[in-house]
Amino acid sequence: MKTQRLRIQGRVQGVWFRESMRAEAERLGVTGWVRNAPDGSVEAVVQGQEPAVDALIAWARIGPPQARVDHIDLADAPGHFSGFQKRID
Repeated sequence: MKTQRLRIQGRVQGVWFRESMRAEAERLGVTGWVRNAPDGSVEAVVQGQEPAVDALIAWARIGPPQARVDHIDLADAPGHFSGFQKRID
């Protein structure tokens, strides 16, 4: 099981990034959460089998069609999740 925290920077708010990531995570069988951060980035914690998490990270480097991803910070993260949530906090 692999768990990663992502901070995604660029034009990532207001472009359906969170909902698109939620749908992609569910398609891949990845659990965790995604939310908008106050600084304009998107933050996520994703967990699953290594190939699925790596595939979701690869997706996040591009994002949905209207997004522009400039940079992603990655770090290991703790936690245990069931399902994938789009958070609003």
